[in-house]
Amino acid sequence: MKDVTTDLPVLGSEPHERSDAARNRRKVLEAASRLFECHGAANVSMEAVAAEAGVGKGTLFRRFGDRASLARALLSERDSGFQEGFIRGEPPLGPGVPPAERLVAFGEGMLDLLEAHGDLLLVAEGGDLMAQQRSDAWAAYHWHVRNLVAEAAPDLDEEVCAGMLLAALSARTFFHQRRGRGMALERLKAGWGSLVRRLLF
Repeated sequence: MKDVTTDLPVLGSEPHERSDAARNRRKVLEAASRLFECHGAANVSMEAVAAEAGVGKGTLFRRFGDRASLARALLSERDSGFQEGFIRGEPPLGPGVPPAERLVAFGEGMLDLLEAHGDLLLVAEGGDLMAQQRSDAWAAYHWHVRNLVAEAAPDLDEEVCAGMLLAALSARTFFHQRRGRGMALERLKAGWGSLVRRLLF
């Protein structure tokens, strides 16, 4: 078996903040959450978030950079339970069953997240693929999928396969299939399960 042991990305960790910076961060995230939920994440400007939060535009841009980064910050809080589930939770998502079954459960969980927060995930993907792939959430997903592939099928290139499998779970792919082509969520889950089993069993 290939040695893919690596330190797990630290999820949702923030450097030590001054109390005023922490308050501003919380105000911004709460304002963005309200506006995104009301109007759709793709329809809300950074200026609108700054006004809703009562902070200066400069403060907002220095802290988050752009709307995609702001969306990723919101998502890091919303999917922390999912991340905890695939690291230490109950099977089949968590440890205790064969790696292929865990990967099936992971994909089903991701599809549920996309169903619930797809608009936010689409904005979080943004146009800067490298920025998305440097996010804590994506690093955790890639780490998990890569290790499951390596455990289930040591003859495969786990790095390449992990990237390809995660591409199948991107917000763009989801929206094309779910909204563009009207595919039911259960059909997408069944297709994911078939893909993983064909690859890893």
